[in-house]
Order: sequence, then structure tokens, then C-alpha cells
Amino acid sequence: MTAVERAGAEAAQRRTLIWVVSLATAGLMFDGYDIVVYGTVLPQFLEDPSLIGPVDPALGGALGSYALLGVLVGALLAGSIGDVVGRRKLMIGSVAWFGVGMAITAFTSSTTAFGLLRFGTGLGVGALLAITAATVAEFAPPGKKNLANAIVYGGVPLGSLLAALLAILLLPVVGWRGMFLIGALPLVTLVPLMLLKIPESVAWLAARGRLEEARAVSARTGVPVPNEPAAEATRTSGSQEDGSQSRAGFAGLVTRTYLLPTIVLGFTSATGLLLVYSLNTWLPRLMETAGFSAEGSLTFLLILNGGAIVGALFGSRVADRFGAKRVVAACFFIGAVSLALLTTSDNLALLLPFVAIVGLGTSGTQTLIYGFVANYYRTEVRGAGVAWCAGFGRLGGVAGPTVGGLLVAAGLSLNGIFYILAAIALAGMVLALTVPERGARDQFKATHQPDESRARP
Repeated sequence: MTAVERAGAEAAQRRTLIWVVSLATAGLMFDGYDIVVYGTVLPQFLEDPSLIGPVDPALGGALGSYALLGVLVGALLAGSIGDVVGRRKLMIGSVAWFGVGMAITAFTSSTTAFGLLRFGTGLGVGALLAITAATVAEFAPPGKKNLANAIVYGGVPLGSLLAALLAILLLPVVGWRGMFLIGALPLVTLVPLMLLKIPESVAWLAARGRLEEARAVSARTGVPVPNEPAAEATRTSGSQEDGSQSRAGFAGLVTRTYLLPTIVLGFTSATGLLLVYSLNTWLPRLMETAGFSAEGSLTFLLILNGGAIVGALFGSRVADRFGAKRVVAACFFIGAVSLALLTTSDNLALLLPFVAIVGLGTSGTQTLIYGFVANYYRTEVRGAGVAWCAGFGRLGGVAGPTVGGLLVAAGLSLNGIFYILAAIALAGMVLALTVPERGARDQFKATHQPDESRARP
């Protein structure tokens, strides 16, 4: 390939990556919107039984959990589906799915229908959460993969903030049905753009043996075709006696090569999400008990999520340079230390920086975990690997608010609660360090070293 041709291919790849990252970020913004919008309309349901029927606090909590359960199931299903039907179809289908779910939910009039649709919508949310990391990892060039995933998954907290802001501005005007219809906008905005601008993954096509299609997409997008002769030699060398190199989807996760890393990464993700949901649920209340006003306590939540976004972007750059395993472990450690430091002062000027760093060590670390997982697995099982961590990890998310509530109900001191959360973060660090080094080295090479296999025309 001549210098001019290489420059043209690299420019095409940059354009493709910009579209993929932009549309994926927008999709996850609506994911974040969907997760939070229910909380913004719940007070109306509790006060007015004419909306969807009588809703008491217990039923209100159950209705909220149905969506999280759907996210868990959808993420796990995405692992099998994405590695079989392709990244593009599942990504676009997931956005369309939850868009339709939000639209239909807006016209429900009973708690039963509302709950079923929240579960159904959650399936699409979970599938998109799982497939996005695998998709972005296969479009981003070496040295940019963790950064691209950090940018994309920053869409989730941005969407959550958007839901809260729009509720303040529009809920009195459009009501709860209008808020859910806003969540259906991807049907007429994102889906058409995705159909036009997101191609199928070249790596996935090549891994499925569809080399002619892979070369055609590569010529159009500039994304290189993996070195198939080398990959084929690896698959047929017989070095994997259990056939792990020939298995796709979840079947590939339970082979000798990936079984231990899959278990460890699943628990690592669950630990991260436990911290994320426990802090996002209980931090304002904990800071109120420490003597801060309600407004000041909400400020801590804003700083926590702001620190997560900025920290994840910075951490991803370091991960692209030194490897994600070390950075994930280091971020867990930083989170543990920062949680412990929250016990040393009640001075707001000192606490806010500590809370921002806690955001890096919890929510920011979880973003880095998705990037780590997406690049840890080979193409044929990448979707299943991310789906497993997003789905199994969701158990930690479901447990997070409960764990926080139990700690508060037990009458523990504020310092005691922060120390326990710090210990959980240290457990996450240990789990990250336990991930087998061979796969971590392969992941580092895949994300850091230049790709010499760009297809020639």
C-alpha cells in the first residue's frame, strides 16, 4: 500500500470511528435516560392513582426493579446474539427495541402493563450496554481502544443528568407520558443515522469467515482486516486441545482459556457496580447525616459523577499506554484510599476533591472495566464476554442499594460505612490483579501495538 493510499485509509477509518463513537455515545445517553426517568416520575405515581393505578412505595420500588432485571437479562442474551448475528444488527436493533418500549409505555394505564413494559424495555437497554463495548473495540485503532470506550460509556451518566434536567424543565408541562415519549426519540433520530453510518464490524466478518464482505467494508471504511493467515494458523495449530479457539459466544467462555478470567472479571464487574449503585443511592443521605444541607448533599452526588467522567477519560489514556489490568486495579485502590480519606475531615473544601476521586475509583473504574473486558477476549467471544460482565455485574448493581441500606439500618457510624466501602474497593483491586496475565498481555498488545495487517486493495 502506497503512502497516499495508507493516508486515505487512515482518514476513512477516522471518519468511521467518529460516527461509531458519536452514535454509540448518543445511544448510551438514551440508555442512561431510560434508567433514571422512572425515578423522576415516581412521585406522580405515588400521589395520583388515576395515572396507572394505585402505587404505594413497595410497588413503586418493584416497578423500578423490573427495568434493572430486564437490563440483566438483555445483557446476557446479547452475548449469544451479538457473536452470531453481528455487532451492527444487534446494536441498531437494541436502540430500536428500547425506543419502541418507551413509546408503548407512554400509553399504558395499568401498573401491570407498566411493569411488563419496563422489563421489556430493559432488555434493549441491557443489550446495548453489552454490545457497545465490543463494537467500539473493533472499530477503534490500537492505542485508542480504551479511550474510545471511556468516551462512549460516558454517555450513560450524561443521559442520567439529562433525564433529571428535563424533568425539572418539562415534567410539569408534558407529564409522565411526555417524559417517556422523549425516550422514544431514537426511533426517528438515532436509528436512521445508525442504518446509514454504522457498518458491520470488519473483525467480526473476518472471524465468521466472510472475508469478501470484510474486505469490502474495509475498503469503504478504512478499518483493517485482521491478519487471517496468522489467525487461521493459530486456530488450526492444535495448541488448544479443548477446542477453545473454535468456539464462539458463551461456549467460548467456558473453555480452559477463558473460564477463570470470565469468572474473575464477572466478580470484578459486580464489585464495581455494587460500589456505583450503593454510593449513588446513599451518598446524599449519608452526607445529610454528617450535617450538610440537602442541597449540599446533592452537590456531592454531582461531584461524584463528574469525577467519574473525567477520571475515566484520563484513566483510559493511561490504560491504552500501560494496559487496562494495572489501571483498573490502581483505580480501585485509589477509590479505596479516597473513601477512607472521607473520614478525616468535615471541611467541604477538602471533601469535594476526595469525592471526585471516589468517582474515579468507582463509576470511572467500572467504565474502564468495560474497556478492559472488550479487549481481553478474541472476536468470536468478545460480545459474550462483555455481556457476561455487564449482566453478571448487574447483580452487584441490584445489591448496591440494598447493601447501603443495610449498613445505614445497622446504625453504623458514617466513618464505619466508608471503611466498609473502602474494603469492598480493595477486594475489587485484588480481583482485577487476579485476572490471568497471559490474556492481559494479549489485550495490551491488541490495544497498544500498531496493526500491521491492514488489507491491501
